Amino acid sequence: MIRQPVVAGTFYPSDAEALRAQIEGFVDKGCKKEKVLGIVAPHAGYMYSGKVAGTVFSHSIIPESSLILAPNHSRYGPPFSIWPDGSWRTPLGDVAIDVELVQELLSECDLLEKDKNAHKAEHSAEVMVPFLQYFNPKIKLAVIVIASGNLDELKTVGNNIASVLKRVKQDTLVIASSDMTHYESQQSANKKDKIAINEILALNEDELYKKVILEMNISMCGIFPAISMLVCSKERGAKTGKLVLYKTSGDTTGDYNQVVGYAGIIIR
Repeated sequence: MIRQPVVAGTFYPSDAEALRAQIEGFVDKGCKKEKVLGIVAPHAGYMYSGKVAGTVFSHSIIPESSLILAPNHSRYGPPFSIWPDGSWRTPLGDVAIDVELVQELLSECDLLEKDKNAHKAEHSAEVMVPFLQYFNPKIKLAVIVIASGNLDELKTVGNNIASVLKRVKQDTLVIASSDMTHYESQQSANKKDKIAINEILALNEDELYKKVILEMNISMCGIFPAISMLVCSKERGAKTGKLVLYKTSGDTTGDYNQVVGYAGIIIR
């Protein structure tokens, strides 16, 4: 089955040539690429968050397989939904699902369920795919949509993913799709996002959960994917995080009264 694009023409161009040109405008052509274990990248419309996404992917070597961990905005499907087979289509072409990786993940993790309903209208994974295609046209994907906010479950999934990746597909890049603070002033977003970003950079998923969920109610929509990604990355040997770029929607619109924050972070 082909997963059809649902935000082509709205979040990003539906024309292949226009899409490629827009992505090229976001690329940091002078940066040094590194092998990384994990990424946090934003998933808004490209006019708002594309520069952050393009920059963070520019700094990363994109391997043959990538695993996208995405939040569940629609709330369709089970707590942990994995797309089982087929391909994902974008204006740049079709990207094959890495069926071997999917099967290994399903065998390792009892919390994962084969499901397509959670994915069909979920934009937060889809907008990652054209960037991955641009940097590696031979990319294969696995995609998990996460609705669970249970910290123990998120850690279990992160550890299970790490176990699989240490056994097979060792170079796989794990991407946590997330925007940061939503619809607050620039000053408020900068303050809250700095706190969340610092915990990600410290590779501290417990404090990230505590600050974002329990103490400060930071509207970071991909907090749950980020937690699983951090746990997975540490199990794979991650030592440091680096903030590549942070911007807000106000930097595009000029309206700083209600902004959305976007962070591009690499974990290595």
